[in-house]
Amino acid sequence: MTEQEIPGAPATTSYDNRRQVMYWRLLARLFDHEEQASLESASLAVVEDIGLPGALLDPQASVDSVVQRHPELAAEFDGLMVPEAGEDGPRAQDADDGRDRAAEVRRAALVSKVLLNVFHSPPGTVTAGQLSRWQSDAGWLERALGCEPGQLRGGRRGGGGGVGPTGTGGGGRTPGLSRLIPEIGPELGSIEAGLVKRMRLREVLADPTLAAQLTPSMSLIEQLLRDKDNLSGVALANAKALIRRFVDEVAEVLRTQVEKSTVGALDRSVPPKRVFRNLDLDRTIWKNLTNWSPEEERLYVDRLFYRHTARKTTPQRLIVVVDQSGSMVDSMVNCTILASIFAGLPKVDVHLIAYDTQALDLTPWVHDPFETLLRTNLGGGTDGTVAMALAQPKIAEPRNTVVVWISDFYEWQSEPLFESMAAIHRSGAKFIPVGSVTSSGRASVNPWFRERFKDQGTPVLSGHIRKLVHELKTFLT
Repeated sequence: MTEQEIPGAPATTSYDNRRQVMYWRLLARLFDHEEQASLESASLAVVEDIGLPGALLDPQASVDSVVQRHPELAAEFDGLMVPEAGEDGPRAQDADDGRDRAAEVRRAALVSKVLLNVFHSPPGTVTAGQLSRWQSDAGWLERALGCEPGQLRGGRRGGGGGVGPTGTGGGGRTPGLSRLIPEIGPELGSIEAGLVKRMRLREVLADPTLAAQLTPSMSLIEQLLRDKDNLSGVALANAKALIRRFVDEVAEVLRTQVEKSTVGALDRSVPPKRVFRNLDLDRTIWKNLTNWSPEEERLYVDRLFYRHTARKTTPQRLIVVVDQSGSMVDSMVNCTILASIFAGLPKVDVHLIAYDTQALDLTPWVHDPFETLLRTNLGGGTDGTVAMALAQPKIAEPRNTVVVWISDFYEWQSEPLFESMAAIHRSGAKFIPVGSVTSSGRASVNPWFRERFKDQGTPVLSGHIRKLVHELKTFLT
């Protein structure tokens, strides 16, 4: 719509109408797969008039392909949906009320492209290429929200599901966006899981060319772990390769978080080693300032000072118990990898137990999360008492033991299981209950257990795995 169509209307009216056209088209396409001819033609006129490529309106064109043809748009997508500091509405300046309505129309067109590509999933069977394209578009949405690609979906580059923006403009979030972002992650995970379920995954894995198009994600790994016993030959080899890639990428992120602080306090009873790398240069200069010669402008050093590097390390035992029932895939993957990382630290003795209605001691493979995951059997019921029977004998020195129990705690023997958990807590061991997180990112914990853990003084941890990393590092330091 142009200004001439509304005689006497101010220029701002035209811009508002154009922006509304873009958003009405977005809503129409989200709720109806059929095109609305009038909205499509009006949107095309708007896009061309503001100098944007018509490919933005092509539902088959990924954001990647648009950016490849028009590289100058890449910077506009970064932080696109993050308000600047102190901003309630659009971003720039205008003579009327501080709004640049031309920029708002451009922003509406770009936002519509990202949202439509992510939330308007293709019907029917999904191909490997379609899944890969959706994952890429979801990454652009996360960038538009000021997050790292993969961060909201619990992916690798963002740390497995964080909810705080880390990219462009993250410091200027309004309260509305702060509440919105944690809700988007679960929805993205749910859409991705739905796409994976609609794939003919076995056929894709049997074709090396198609399998190479797959990008490992938590949803995809869940399906692979569920279906691994039905795969063989090339399909099984490709499935293992995808699991290995995902494990390595997640491990890299978690290892960085674990290594941010060292384990053990400094032991000043042990004399520092008198080697150059331990030389405390600042202290040495400070203590020898009385030897400064003004005439020669030279500092004479008669005593060297060295840093203490020895640390007090008491052997600690970490017992990780993971519910491997169907709702616990994310926790199983992340905590298996986390256990392997802590197992690589000095003076930490790690034990890993997985259970459903039966318990399996995976400690012999704890250093290799890939092999551990291949031995899991997702699904089935939940009986934590069988896992407790394996865990309790491992608590030899309670004061030096931490038990991490990851589950949704929907148990059929609730009373006896909780009593045994309370006994661990009373013994002096540190007991950390961790709530479940499904592949869509939605937390679910039995309220009966949640209240009793809270009363006991061991509230259930939930949310990002960083919380668990922090708790473990605090205990092991």
